[in-house]
Formats: sequence, C-alpha cells, structure tokens
Amino acid sequence: MSQPPGAAVSLAEAPPPSDTPSKPLAAQRVLPLRRPGRWIATAIVLVLAAQFVHGLVTNPFYQWDRFGYWFLRPTILDGLLITLEVAAYSAVLGLLGGVLLALARLSKSPVLRAVSWTYVWALRSIPLIVVLLFLYNFSALYQTLSVGVPFGPAFFTFDESRLATDMVVAVVGLSLNEAAYAAEVVRGGILSVDQGQHEAAAALGLPKGYQFRRIVWPQALRSITPNYVNQLIGLVKSTSLVFYVSLLDLFGAAQTMGSTYPGDIVPLLLVVTVWYLILTSVVSIIQFYVERYYARGATRTLPPTPSQKLRTGLTDLRARIRREAAV
Repeated sequence: MSQPPGAAVSLAEAPPPSDTPSKPLAAQRVLPLRRPGRWIATAIVLVLAAQFVHGLVTNPFYQWDRFGYWFLRPTILDGLLITLEVAAYSAVLGLLGGVLLALARLSKSPVLRAVSWTYVWALRSIPLIVVLLFLYNFSALYQTLSVGVPFGPAFFTFDESRLATDMVVAVVGLSLNEAAYAAEVVRGGILSVDQGQHEAAAALGLPKGYQFRRIVWPQALRSITPNYVNQLIGLVKSTSLVFYVSLLDLFGAAQTMGSTYPGDIVPLLLVVTVWYLILTSVVSIIQFYVERYYARGATRTLPPTPSQKLRTGLTDLRARIRREAAV
C-alpha cells in the first residue's frame, strides 16, 4: 500500500538495511575546506614579490657591482663601528635615565613627579635633530660650566668646548631623547605588575628596594622588553642624524663617499640600507630570546625557537606525505 507524501513510516514498515558493508571510519578521508580567496591572494602576493625581486636584480640602475665594492670598504666599516658605539652608549644611558625618570614619575614627591613629567613632555615634543644641533652649538651659549652653589661660589669650572666632542654630543643628545621614551616604557611595565604582588611583598615586611629588585622589576621586564627593543630599533636608525653634528657614522660615511663619487650614490644608499637591515635583524633576534627567557614563569610552554619550528615543520611534512601515500 502506497503512502501519501510526507506520511510517517513505522519501524515495522521501514526498508531493511542494505547488505553492503559501510566504509570503515578509519579509511574515510576528511576533505579540507576549500578557501579560494586565500589561494588567489597568495598567488597575487607571490607574483608581485617575484616582479619586485626581478626588477631589483635586473635593473642596471642599482649597480650591484659597485654595491659589492663598497659594502666592506674600510670607510664604510669605520662608520659602522661608530654607529654601533653611539647606539650602544645611548641605549645603556637612555635606559638608565628612563628607569630613574619612571621611578621619579611614580614617586610620592610632587617635585620629582613634576620634573619627570616636564622632562618627558619636553623631550618627546622637540625633534631629535633640534636637540643634536642645540647641543652641538651649546658652547656658544655656555663657554664654561661650573659646579657649585647656585648664585654663589663655584667649586669646579671646566671648558665646555673641550668636553663636548662630536662623539659626546651625539651620545648625550641621543641618550636624552631615548630616556624620555624609555621612561614611559618602564613606567608602563611597572604599572603592569599586579597590585597583589606589591601587597604580598609588603605583607612579608620586605624592604622597598628588595621588593623592586626581586619582585616588581623581573615581572615588569616581560612587558618592558618588547616595547624597549622597538625603541632600540628606532635608536639604531636615529644614529643616522649624528652626521649633522660632524660625526661620520655609517650614513655619514656613505654621504661623504657619495659627494666624492656622485655616480655611486644609489649603491652607497643600498649599502647603508642593507647594513641597517642587518643591525635591526640582530636586535630582533636578541629580543626573541630575551622575551623567551622572561616568559619562563608566565607560560606553561615556551615559544619554540626557529630551529625547533623548522624541525616541527619537517616532521609534519613527512607525516603528511606518509598519510597521502597510504591513501
């Protein structure tokens, strides 16, 4: 007897199950979701990247033979050494100044807070090139500097022009500028530490200095490190401005050689670009391992290193090839 459409069928009237055995669950393949948009975007990016590399390699205007000639010339390497010295000194002094300014900003003294805030506000508002040029011409304003009682006798007096060499002017200018930005980075890192940590340390009767060194500062470094490394990368690039205070750093050496050999300006600029890329890449690698070191107490599993990622990727690729071959 035929049933009308939509009528219910009882279990007794249901058709018998098929005798054909179903496919085992282990042998069934799960097809991945098709994502055509992702493949199209990947293809477009690869084509554009290939065109960029092709133009970079084949364009004779870049003069890659002259690039190879200048890359390791003693003049360029001497400028690179000056860049490293200025960046290293400024990074250390800037961080120390930033820590002091951050502690002053967090102090209960209104005078320290006001002075710290004013310093950070002023140095973040004035362009770095203006600070460097002002310090370079500082001897025109103050020919001698003295240490003593304000409006009273001076205990020590020295000639400013003898102390303010080109290296000193560059380091002092970059350090003053870097300290203003580092102060905010350090202050933000200290404020990121949970207030319960401060309360627990105070409940144990630990001295303030010990609390900061052993409890607050190690936890704050997890937040300070990535932000301050970004500042370091900016500092490395900012060293190119010391050329305007007569210090022949990497950029200054390239500019000097470019004025002597005007036909090699583009290769010299490429040399400077590649060296800055190398320096910032080294700083980024150091940042990764420092962040990994300070993440030991915050995460259950440390982020894998590049070599570990490579081994894991190769292992997954071999496992995928075996699965494809078995099917």
